[in-house]
Amino acid sequence: MAPCIGRFAPSPTGPLHAGSLVAALASWLDARAQGGQWLVRIEDVDLPRCQPGADQTILAQLADCGLHPDGEVLYQSRRGTTYQRALDQLVAAGHAYPCACTRAEIAAEHARLGLIKPRHGELVYPGTCRPTAPGQDGLHGRPARAWRVAVPQGPQANWHWHDRRLGEQQQALDTEVGDFVVRRADGLWAYQLAVVVDDADQGITDIVRGEDLADNTPRQQWLQQLLGAPTPRYLHTPLVLDARGEKLSKQHGAPALDTGSAAHVLQALRDAGAALGLPALPGPTAKDWLAQAVNAWPWRSLNTG
Repeated sequence: MAPCIGRFAPSPTGPLHAGSLVAALASWLDARAQGGQWLVRIEDVDLPRCQPGADQTILAQLADCGLHPDGEVLYQSRRGTTYQRALDQLVAAGHAYPCACTRAEIAAEHARLGLIKPRHGELVYPGTCRPTAPGQDGLHGRPARAWRVAVPQGPQANWHWHDRRLGEQQQALDTEVGDFVVRRADGLWAYQLAVVVDDADQGITDIVRGEDLADNTPRQQWLQQLLGAPTPRYLHTPLVLDARGEKLSKQHGAPALDTGSAAHVLQALRDAGAALGLPALPGPTAKDWLAQAVNAWPWRSLNTG
């Protein structure tokens, strides 16, 4: 088995909160429990949403909690040339195509077909601009706005994958996802492409992240296959919910993580550990608690899944 390399990849849209500490801690514990490396990547590809200085705040909060990366911090905003090479590769192989559709047009086509958007779900792209023959485009003379990757159709679209916590998973890429965007209409790189390229370039073997991102896995594995990149192991952790039962997030007003004192840090780590299913640990300091938490990591025996 290849040496474990894990990662934590926050978006610098604000400081860490209790929910994001759970994700950071889970990825750190998993890497340490396997005797591996832990990296940090700043996912600032969506620059308009990023807050100036939030990256340094996040790195300082991680350091306060004793979570130190084992290598240089990677910034997505500096990797546009690398993402372009990946898109060029997909286009040359006939896997990606330009799309002229607006959100309103996609919604109108859904309405015409009698399709209903699921709550918290996405509008599945109806394939309007998908080329019907090699070397052609489906723009019908309209200017391209975005770039999409075509997903398999029919039986091949029923994607199966294994999660170390959730077990066997499946998703129909054609009816649940559709051809998805890899470069947006505003010129920004889409999360799906950037994360796959970055994970491959950093040699990530184990992706540990929140359960809300599990449904991204099939399309990312499809991209890995198209780009000839290795497929990491996956572990999706429980979400931290607010009083309304929604995912704790900056969008919903989650307060910033308080790392201003050793006592606050220790309590934050204990709370994050409890959310991950760790038993109560007596460590009197954050360093002691982290050492005990590595030994108590509950998915240690599932690392080969």
